[in-house]
Amino acid sequence: MALNLVMLGPPGAGKGTQAERFAREHGIPKVSTGDILREAVHSGSELGEKVRAVMERGELVGDDLIIGIVRERLLQPDAVAGFVLDGFPRTAKQAGALDEITAARGPVICIEIQVPDEELVRRVRGRRVCEDCGANADAFEHKANALPDLCQNTDRCRSVGPKWVARSDDSEAVVRERLKIYWRDTRPMIEFYSSRPTFRRIDGLQTPEQVREALVAAVASALGTPASQLRSLVMQKLSGVKSGETATPGGARQGNKL
Repeated sequence: MALNLVMLGPPGAGKGTQAERFAREHGIPKVSTGDILREAVHSGSELGEKVRAVMERGELVGDDLIIGIVRERLLQPDAVAGFVLDGFPRTAKQAGALDEITAARGPVICIEIQVPDEELVRRVRGRRVCEDCGANADAFEHKANALPDLCQNTDRCRSVGPKWVARSDDSEAVVRERLKIYWRDTRPMIEFYSSRPTFRRIDGLQTPEQVREALVAAVASALGTPASQLRSLVMQKLSGVKSGETATPGGARQGNKL
């Protein structure tokens, strides 16, 4: 059984950070739509060339094309034992295709990080970015004179202190519009997965460390596996692949079974 995880959460909920950390700690790749589209274009593959043509025309990448790109990415060796998807699926057709891609790998686990819209607006309005290295800080949680001490990412940051600035797209109007688009696009995905036994919601109002712990517990619960054994599940799957499992075009596996 692979660890197939889909992350849902509005902008500002910490979804990307948590997805990145979970993937790193459990030995599976974090796969975001933007990343795989860029990778496909740079790869020069047939699908990648189709994506390049669409993007150069200024058009949106349609379902069939993005499904093909995701299928190609999830058949790569590093994703055989599992993955964390961020930004896919976005439509019922994409979600159905993901079920087909992962049919022989085990269930798709969907985790929604919940944070009230007003808290998300507060978070983004208070976000400050280091102009030198891009690190984030929360102006509401830290005194203004303490902000320079928070960033130690570069020699310049450490020697003279970063210049904390507000991002131009972090205005309240922009944030609310992003949330409106998120709920319009994502509500169908929540409805698609919410009736499944592998769907979980976690409270995003907790500290980042508490959210991390809740995420691990939710995934373990959905799989019926102790949290301490999640990484070993991935390692066992990878071991099986190295000893003879191979991929088939539809996403199914053949060879040794675990």
